[in-house]
Amino acid sequence: MGNHDYLLHGPRVAIRHVCRQDYRELTALAQDSAEMLRRWLGARESGAEAFESYLQRFEQPTHEGFVICLRTTGAIVGGVNINNIIRGTLQTGTIGYTAYASTTGHGYLTEGLKLALQHAFDALNLHRLEANIQPDNTRSLNLIQRLGFQREGYSTAFQFIDGAWRDHERWAITAEMWAPHRDLGAPSPEPSRG
Repeated sequence: MGNHDYLLHGPRVAIRHVCRQDYRELTALAQDSAEMLRRWLGARESGAEAFESYLQRFEQPTHEGFVICLRTTGAIVGGVNINNIIRGTLQTGTIGYTAYASTTGHGYLTEGLKLALQHAFDALNLHRLEANIQPDNTRSLNLIQRLGFQREGYSTAFQFIDGAWRDHERWAITAEMWAPHRDLGAPSPEPSRG
């Protein structure tokens, strides 16, 4: 994918919509990261048919799917979804994200999520995003706090993952809460290649 496909870029990473051409790379990353992610996401269906279903979800106005890529190589280093988008008087969505074993610990996900938040609040015109995180996923909780999310509550038996109903903490951020954070490593749109 060329730079012209990026929606926004920061100093090291950029975001773009996930696409069919990402299948092999995302499959390899998921396989390499299966052990790391199983605790938080459970076993995931794999194969071309499952990937096609995943992509079809983003054809709906209620879902947006992005990959986080290194600007230097275009390699995928993370993923972000905005799901369950509700318009009207709510203008809200639920954010989910993933890092990969080979790219974790470099701050790529933090930078990529900043870009996704900017896109959500500016281009998608959302007012609020929620994140639901298992209480013992301290890395994810620390990440979401760094981005300015605030803890709003606790959801018992919130989601069925890896064979059991898992509790989650509910975190949220609004466009107003995001405003002071948006200038930290200010992302910008990719310049036009016209």
